[in-house]
Amino acid sequence: MRKNRYLDAIGNFIAHLAALPGAALSYAVGKWKSMQDAKELIAEAQPLELSSSAVAKLMDACARLELSEAGLADKEEAVDVAGPFDSLHGQWKADELMLIERIRSETTVLNRNNLTRTEAYRSMYFQMPELHWALLAHLVSRNGGWNMTDLQGEWLPRLLTSKQRQDIFLFLERANALIFGDAYPQLLLYQWSVREGRSLFHLLPALGVSRFMLPVWKQFWRERDSALLSTALIVNEQQYIQERVVEDDYFQKHVLGTLFFGMQSLLQLNAVLFPYGSGKAEAEEELELAGLILERFGDPVERIQFGKRLYALLFGIAPVYEGARSFAAAVKHTGSRADYAPMLFASVRREPPDRYYKEKLIGGRLKPGASPIYSPSLESSWHDQSLQQPKRGDWFRSVEQVKPYFSDLPFPRQFQMTNEYRLMLNKLELAVLAAHREKSKRR
Repeated sequence: MRKNRYLDAIGNFIAHLAALPGAALSYAVGKWKSMQDAKELIAEAQPLELSSSAVAKLMDACARLELSEAGLADKEEAVDVAGPFDSLHGQWKADELMLIERIRSETTVLNRNNLTRTEAYRSMYFQMPELHWALLAHLVSRNGGWNMTDLQGEWLPRLLTSKQRQDIFLFLERANALIFGDAYPQLLLYQWSVREGRSLFHLLPALGVSRFMLPVWKQFWRERDSALLSTALIVNEQQYIQERVVEDDYFQKHVLGTLFFGMQSLLQLNAVLFPYGSGKAEAEEELELAGLILERFGDPVERIQFGKRLYALLFGIAPVYEGARSFAAAVKHTGSRADYAPMLFASVRREPPDRYYKEKLIGGRLKPGASPIYSPSLESSWHDQSLQQPKRGDWFRSVEQVKPYFSDLPFPRQFQMTNEYRLMLNKLELAVLAAHREKSKRR
């Protein structure tokens, strides 16, 4: 029955467009224009490159990690990739132990919720702009916050039960928190290395970081190859959450394996958007969104390639980078989609919600006289969650695991998302209308 309602929603959407030739024509024209704009931007872009010599050096270091695990490497390398902090407590000096605890403590404080994590990434990038991954993580984390607040916003409470929404939030929160807990200490350790003028990456094992990242950071310290580091962090973080979140029994049963998560495109969970218009868009024509849509969240290979394309888009296409960077600098992250589209969304309801939803959009834009779509702030949507200790263990096993990801950083063929985003909004609203019609029939 539930599946039929969702299918009905899509059918109603198509019928709705057919009944509105102006909106359908506008979408078709917008689609064509976005494709042309993307081609022009790519033609003028400077593709990011992964140096073949730098990749070869990293793969050679990864091969030595394999040998060290087999007990064939020299003693120094074996210490470099040793186990958890507690068993190695006597390995470091007193000042190093103090730094380890300081990094751990700062990470815990900033890992309080999506708002604090997103701001931490932003602050790190503007202090250390060579850390490209920090800006990418900031923007992706903004999207995570928007997805979290959608669950309490205008539409999803009308489509999903409270339990379903709670489970999706916990899934998003867990992934968001685990990535931050693993990656942010690495960024802090680099920051401290810069302050002290010496490499401190021998301390990475104390922070529970995969041994794969040790040669990555050592090579970055020598060469400052931002593209290589960013690619390695994308690989590391997606592999890190695979077993701890994506393959977790609870999330498999209650989120990833359910029908409503299968309709990711309807829930907007699979779209990552980079606002890159003129700062905080106040008018319809100023809303410009670049981004991509992820098809299969459960596949780590697809998530890694997705992350690489996002990185190439963000740092390889100058207008996208300049606009997204300006947005990150100027607009505080609240979790509300009003942060980037105040002409469509409002963080406070302008009027009480009706029992039966009244259509607000046409062609992805507000109808004349319609109130904005409710998109609350994170603080008003969800309580902070207590942090859970992640499972110990290292995902890295062999050089063959990682080598395929370091061949190139391709541009996505289509990344202009403004038009597609308006269509997504229409689909979601029409799903709500279809669900309400179905509910009325049963009364």
